Amino acid sequence: MNTVGDFIKSGSIDIVPILTLVLRKSVASLISHSDYQLNNIEITKLNELVDKRAKGVPFAYLNNKKGFYHLEFIVTEATLIPRPETELLVDIALEILDKDSNYEIVDLGTGSGVIAVTLADIRPNWNLTATDLSVFALEVAKKNKTKDINFLHGYWLDAVGEKKFDMIVCNPPYIAEKDPHLKELTFEPISALTSGTDGLDDIKAIIKKAPEHLNKNGYLLLEHGHDQQAEVVKLLRKDFNNIKRFNDYSNIERAVLAKVKK
Repeated sequence: MNTVGDFIKSGSIDIVPILTLVLRKSVASLISHSDYQLNNIEITKLNELVDKRAKGVPFAYLNNKKGFYHLEFIVTEATLIPRPETELLVDIALEILDKDSNYEIVDLGTGSGVIAVTLADIRPNWNLTATDLSVFALEVAKKNKTKDINFLHGYWLDAVGEKKFDMIVCNPPYIAEKDPHLKELTFEPISALTSGTDGLDDIKAIIKKAPEHLNKNGYLLLEHGHDQQAEVVKLLRKDFNNIKRFNDYSNIERAVLAKVKK
């Protein structure tokens, strides 16, 4: 038999949410109609998704959606899946910057746009720019926007020309190229994950270029790896002061905020 109940009993990973995708029904509806028998088209689609999930494809890539902060975002295999720890960057920006001012803010390597779109949605008077080297990621980010955002294609701050900002925010690649944890992230874009032998190549490039793109008293806000905070702070000291360190909600060192020296 091929009823909803039969498939639920199969114990396949994420079988219930996969059934909700295929049948376009809520979990409650599935449970109350557990005797519903799937047709051949539905079974084919279900088996396809079950097979992908069994091979390790993240569920977010099956339904092309992932929640972040108060919004739901389209995600594809051209973008990283948004992580809860990155919400810390949004919290820091909202805490540091005056809600009523008209700031210029750039989100570097925006991916699916979670940081820029979230900030623009919460603070519509702030002027958001979002950059990415991937044109495919930018297309996804554009679909996610709820307010006007200036999207630019290019490598980090090279994409913005001579424009200056009150805050540069970035969740860059920061995993070392041979990090053993990469095997758990096989299906996500490698270019958005790794950055040289120590994971700091992109952070170094951003820190070096940031001062010329910050207004007086402008901020640089960076996410980093769990063991990189001390080194990131050291890199910042040449051109930045008022350096603040932040732990994420699991109490892991996760972000640094610094003010430019000018």
